Amino acid sequence: MGEKQQLQERKGFGSRLGFILAAAGSAVGLGNIWRFPYLAAKYGGGFFLLVYIILAVTFGFSLMLTEIAIGRRTGKSVLGAYQAVEKHCAPLGWLAAVIPAIILPYYCDIGGWVLRYMTMFMTGQGIEAAHDTVNAAGETSTFFEGFIGDAGGPTIFFLVYVLLNAVVILLGVQKGIEKVSKLLMPVLAVLIIGIAVYTLTLEGAWDGVAYYVLPSFDDFTAEKLFKTVAGACSQLFYSMSIAMGILVTYGSYMKKEYSLESSVRHIEIFDTAIAFLAGLIIVPAVYVFSGGDKAALNKGPGLMFITLPKVFETMPAGQFIGAAFFILVSLAALTSSISLMETVVAAVMEKFSLSRKVSCVIVLGITIVLGMMSVLGYSAWSGVTIFGMQFLDFFDFITNSVMMPILAFLTCILIGWVVKTKYVEDEVLHGGNKFSARWLYRIMIRFVCPVCMIMILVTALFVEI
Repeated sequence: MGEKQQLQERKGFGSRLGFILAAAGSAVGLGNIWRFPYLAAKYGGGFFLLVYIILAVTFGFSLMLTEIAIGRRTGKSVLGAYQAVEKHCAPLGWLAAVIPAIILPYYCDIGGWVLRYMTMFMTGQGIEAAHDTVNAAGETSTFFEGFIGDAGGPTIFFLVYVLLNAVVILLGVQKGIEKVSKLLMPVLAVLIIGIAVYTLTLEGAWDGVAYYVLPSFDDFTAEKLFKTVAGACSQLFYSMSIAMGILVTYGSYMKKEYSLESSVRHIEIFDTAIAFLAGLIIVPAVYVFSGGDKAALNKGPGLMFITLPKVFETMPAGQFIGAAFFILVSLAALTSSISLMETVVAAVMEKFSLSRKVSCVIVLGITIVLGMMSVLGYSAWSGVTIFGMQFLDFFDFITNSVMMPILAFLTCILIGWVVKTKYVEDEVLHGGNKFSARWLYRIMIRFVCPVCMIMILVTALFVEI
């Protein structure tokens, strides 16, 4: 089959808006909701925001554009795309396929946690999530610790969440991913704006806003600057779906007549706005609740599943706001995990020449098996660790801190030095479209982005972000 015929037969997004919303949906996920506010608060508030925005329109833009262009030019899944760029680079395709295959199972585990909290708040039981319990031995534990420590509940919600993803993927690109994205993303945007506005009406909230957006140079050193830049770069991986194979896959579904540069700009604007608004919800609310205690803005599940329910309990109409918030988080999580599953399914379809239905069933089975390791890692298998980490923590570390920076670094070397940036530039200019940031792109991909990748890798492995 010739390349032109193959590209014509590959079903893609039906509209440019559908592509933008789907790609933005893949980018807007759990990392935006809890990790971005945490890092912003930790690294100088407005100073972190400034660094992040600068990196988003340069570093993030260049990497996102590169991956989408590779996908659209080759018209293949990640397995075939890198090999099509350069025949000796097939291992990069395998790496790009393995990353989402590892992330998807544990992401669905966390998605199940979100579903549990959403159902609690929607049924008027949200107050239970805010209360700690004391066992017979006098030991205090949070509701969250009790929930994940019992395999039954997490297993049920994990399976429900995985099946939701599978249903969307089975419907295909246009009828599944595109339609769901067009429905969920506007709802997500309305919810996050509405909750943010409400949060700002709370007494003392503007002190939290000042803490969030005003630059803080207390104890500012060269080391803190390095950590801030490394933290912002790392956050871009979470926020923009970089080095997960997702953008290559979605790019392969993008029509040739759409402007690549303009589409990427729209995606990054939407994604950055959602991340910023998430901070406007979480930072002021937690700041007020904690009396200005920075430690309350802790990283990861503790913020989402322990601190915030306590915050909602103290709020006027907290039950309603909590329900709206966890609906918002559920939508953000779902749009991201759908893109992860689609990336793996597309690779299986292409590699083994299987139908979407069969490929989806195979990926579903693998996801359930691997996901149960993360589910049981906090209960029945809690005594089993890898390098001292629970299964979920290890899978998260090995993908986000090691594999993704390596893939992004090698992609920069491939495009910047092996096939040259003209490979991507020609795709951006296809059909008479303009490439106003061409000079910036060349500098970023050849010099700046590889250095940033090394910074992220070194920082993640040797310095705590």
